[in-house]
Amino acid sequence: MTRLRWVLKQLSERLWVRAALFALLGIASALASIVAAPLVPEDVSAKIGADAVDKVLGILASSMLTVAIFSLSTMVSAYGAAASSATPRATYLLQADTGAQNALATFIGAFLFSLAGIIALSTGLYGSSGRLLLFLVTLLVVAVVVATFVGWIDALSRLGRMNETIDRVAAAAAEALDDYAVSRTMGAQPGRTPPAGARAITADRTGYLQHVDIAALAQLCEDGGEIDVARIPGAFVGRGETLAYASAFDEERAEEIRGAFIICDRRSFRQDPRFGLIVLSEIASRALSPAVNDPGTAIDVLASLARLLTRPVPEDVPEPVANVHVPILAPRSLLEDCIVPIARDGAAMIEVALRLQRTLATIATNPRFAEAAHDLAEDSRERALATLPHEIDRQRLRAATAASSP
Repeated sequence: MTRLRWVLKQLSERLWVRAALFALLGIASALASIVAAPLVPEDVSAKIGADAVDKVLGILASSMLTVAIFSLSTMVSAYGAAASSATPRATYLLQADTGAQNALATFIGAFLFSLAGIIALSTGLYGSSGRLLLFLVTLLVVAVVVATFVGWIDALSRLGRMNETIDRVAAAAAEALDDYAVSRTMGAQPGRTPPAGARAITADRTGYLQHVDIAALAQLCEDGGEIDVARIPGAFVGRGETLAYASAFDEERAEEIRGAFIICDRRSFRQDPRFGLIVLSEIASRALSPAVNDPGTAIDVLASLARLLTRPVPEDVPEPVANVHVPILAPRSLLEDCIVPIARDGAAMIEVALRLQRTLATIATNPRFAEAAHDLAEDSRERALATLPHEIDRQRLRAATAASSP
């Protein structure tokens, strides 16, 4: 993903952007009837009455404002519920949900459409042809609003629920993991030791590395030179820390290389498969806390992790770009990020300890994670054996691990 596409994708997930576009579309639709009125024959306007457009627009304006306010308050409540019951890191995915944004934007756009239509009618800008066109457009807007509202009711029943939050985090993690499965070096060459004399490209601010534009780095290397990326997305970098090493580049080109690294205040799910797995682990850890005591949610998270880490590798493998080297993300670090916290917090619960062993046995069927899964299964078993208070539970765990061991 290039930097421009990344920025546009970020903007498209902002609620105000989508709402503003729909609002402009609504106002433009109301005013377009004035411009297109001369195209409608007078006899057609006389045969089809559009006197009811005033009342319809009034009803639409009052109802859409109420629905928009209600929807926004519901969304805010859902974000708070997800942050308190799951993890605050998951609320970004709820805020970026295009379905919820489209629904709210549709209601706001319909409100402004009706408001613009009422104002234009009161000024006498519409003739009989213009009123007819406005009436037809209003019917279309009402149909869109009804269809959106029906789908929005279904979405509201799931918004902010624990299962919905887990599924959204798992979907975001799956997207990043698919990219990782295709290329553990983000479509570049595997990392190496930078050559002697390479220029260090340092960060100009402190924060999380969210995005590395590999395509831009490859384009810079077309005229010669090589770039060795030192930090991958998800890493926390301080001002002055090395982001990459560049060979055969002058100072001006060094600034362009620095521009390919986007550093923000928080981590992003894109280009960072570890973050999605960490957020899933956080949901499980909160569920296993004494205040919540919900091992069922932790078991659901383990099931999601098993599905994510045994996904087949996509068949379309692009050719890696030349002269750009990126460190390989170790499979063990991916697995440790999501398994170790659950093994620690669920060690005293036999149902969680048993499911954890089954989950790791399933993950071990993926050759990429097999060695790390076997090691973590042994570590998790020792944690549980040292924590479980009853001997009968310890015997059940020993029997389960003996049956699942290769």
